[in-house]
Amino acid sequence: MKACYIAKHPMVASRELGGEMIIMSAVNSTLFTLNDVASLIWKSADGMTPLSEIVECRVCAEFDVDPSIAFADAEALVRELVEHGLLIAADHPLQELSPAERNL
Repeated sequence: MKACYIAKHPMVASRELGGEMIIMSAVNSTLFTLNDVASLIWKSADGMTPLSEIVECRVCAEFDVDPSIAFADAEALVRELVEHGLLIAADHPLQELSPAERNL
């Protein structure tokens, strides 16, 4: 399994409102709402933690889900958010992002 590191795109803003995570792209003002699992992955997208660790240590610990299913779903979510320009994904840690960029 190839490592995947994810970070929030610096041109994206996010806020948790009423228990829902709302994400807005500054590029085109598109809004996205994430469910509980997707919100947990979003909050964990620090660019330094592999997706496999996020799924194993955060998602599977909080939700009753099979790790292989959780990982497949997380990969699909990441692909979709990358396609929309909301996440950055790489096969190495994304340490070149500043702390401010990681916390947008």
